[in-house]
Amino acid sequence: MIALSLAEIAVVVGGQTYDIPDPSVQVTAPVVRDSREVRPGSLFAAFVGERVDGHDFAAQVVEAGAVAVLASRPVGVPAIVVEDVQSALGALARHVVRRLGATLVALTGSAGKTSTKDLIAQVLQRKAPTVFTPGSLNNEIGLPLTALSATEETKFLVLEMGARGIGHIRYLADLTPPKIGLVLNVGTAHIGEFGGREQIAQAKGELVESLPEDGAAILNADDPLVRAMASRTKAKVILFGESGEADVRAENVRLTDTGQPAFRLHTPSGASDVTMRLYGEHHVSNALAAAAVAHELGMSAEEIATALSEAGSLSRWRMEVTERPDGVTIVNDAYNANPESMRAALRALAAMGNGRRTWAVLGKMAELGDEALAEHDAVGRLAVRLNVGKLVAVGGREASWLQLGAYNEGSWGEESVHVSDAQAAVDLLRSELRPGDVVLVKASRSVGLESVAQALLETGAEGEVAAR
Repeated sequence: MIALSLAEIAVVVGGQTYDIPDPSVQVTAPVVRDSREVRPGSLFAAFVGERVDGHDFAAQVVEAGAVAVLASRPVGVPAIVVEDVQSALGALARHVVRRLGATLVALTGSAGKTSTKDLIAQVLQRKAPTVFTPGSLNNEIGLPLTALSATEETKFLVLEMGARGIGHIRYLADLTPPKIGLVLNVGTAHIGEFGGREQIAQAKGELVESLPEDGAAILNADDPLVRAMASRTKAKVILFGESGEADVRAENVRLTDTGQPAFRLHTPSGASDVTMRLYGEHHVSNALAAAAVAHELGMSAEEIATALSEAGSLSRWRMEVTERPDGVTIVNDAYNANPESMRAALRALAAMGNGRRTWAVLGKMAELGDEALAEHDAVGRLAVRLNVGKLVAVGGREASWLQLGAYNEGSWGEESVHVSDAQAAVDLLRSELRPGDVVLVKASRSVGLESVAQALLETGAEGEVAAR
């Protein structure tokens, strides 16, 4: 964080100081909400959660080096007391971002946000110091915390923005006004909460509405609902995709024998070849989005292609590919799931198979509302059409819909199995896996299927497990 005194912070957030002997003391380390992340010079934001009250850790964090606590009540140690800690955190982030002078890049979309954000960050880091959202901390708390981790040296600030309703992205964009806004896609993630894809498009488009006239809206030319957002912004519009009309596009898209995408990248300044380390053709669109951002910020096609070819996965449980010593490959994509990302993962699994036996261990996709039955059925059917070797549907009602979809698609569907929970899936796979098999594990975060992937890796560990 840029250095600010406690007195300055109190003014910015409209708070009262308590038990602060010297208001000129500066916050020089990141603002944190987890007491385990406190460093000397930190400001600790005390949130009241369902199970834990951050105020209870006030003495502990000050002893660990925090200069003060941002709190909603006095805590007996140096504190800035405000009516609402979340609002105060947002106000502080807004103040810091306006002082930074960094170029702010914001992105949103129904699927692929985190993977694309990680690609953008890895490309831009080659040009100048870059700060970006860790993992998927893209909400009203995570986004300000990321912005507050920037320093005077930061030139690019890359922020992922999530939304669960109309107005959410407008709020985030007001806290951290972007110069470049990227919209990846409009899918069916959280459709149960939004009510329809048109409502999702309305919410995602709030990002481009927030852009200044000298900014840039980077839009997916291959998604009609995203492309239509061009009329909602006063900024310059840059299109990316496989469409011939895209300003940044891919040609000759293919997958390597190991399921990694390769293509010819075309930008207004030139063309260059890309072969990615990531798995699955869906990363082509993510890479093009990152390339469009980098081109707008002055990087050449050759620089972008090199960076994309060398970029890896920075966030856990997203197409995390690990090969066991016995030759079984585990693909842990269990961080989250929606119909679009589920289909992309299945296609990646089919490509990675390349003559090997494939397993899809799948669970519930949450927040689909009235579309839940049809979407789970469709995913089960797609597994059959892609000739995935065996489907293991894990869980309750939604898992039964996955299995039924596979069964009803054709005779191969008889190879599908419905098991009650993660342990049952592990027991089945331990008894039936053989060297060379490829196993995809994917479901919504609430299902916790990462435990299946971890158990399978531990089962196959005969020495150090090498992750690709």
